[in-house]
Amino acid sequence: CSKLTSITIPDSVTSIGDYAFYYCYSLTSITIPDSVTSIGKYAFYECSKLTSITIPDSVTSIGDHAFEDCSGLTSITIPDSVTSIGYYAFSGCSNLTSITVDNENPVYHSADNCLIETESKTLISGCLNSVIPTDGSVTSIGDYAFYYCYKLTSITIPDSVTRIGFYAFEYCYGLTDVYYSGTIDQWKSIAIGRYNENLFASTIHCTDGDITP
Repeated sequence: CSKLTSITIPDSVTSIGDYAFYYCYSLTSITIPDSVTSIGKYAFYECSKLTSITIPDSVTSIGDHAFEDCSGLTSITIPDSVTSIGYYAFSGCSNLTSITVDNENPVYHSADNCLIETESKTLISGCLNSVIPTDGSVTSIGDYAFYYCYKLTSITIPDSVTRIGFYAFEYCYGLTDVYYSGTIDQWKSIAIGRYNENLFASTIHCTDGDITP
């Protein structure tokens, strides 16, 4: 349904199914009622003209790839009811600048525009304005965390990070400088997953020197 531009989901709907609005790339507006408790996988995949979406307090789960490649999306707010966010739910949202999680959420929290799984200390989604916390609350940058964030030019990574996942910085074409708060030896001890070519192509500024591409 490539010509669909807006839709209002009726109150009788309790679930947005898998692939429901898959590739509806002309969709600019959608209203989700409080009756909806789950958003399925690939539900809004590549809805590239969708600029904002309100997730109601009734939603408890967001499926894998649910908002992947929604390149027009600039902000996202996760209510306290959401306790499950699938893999790569917000990856490829290249214009995302704001990520906020309700303070009462028991599973996730946000800090400086980073979406963090609290218990595992994993940054699962970042954006253009992300500043990774230096208080030890992030020890892992998850798979696809900054995937296709091609406007990102630099990032500061704290020395608390011990793992960087697969595709975490893939297609970050603009990335040129990484500022790491530890030493060169500490950086080399980080487990870095495959498909992070743009990370390896950047200059890594450590406390005791630089690692050039």
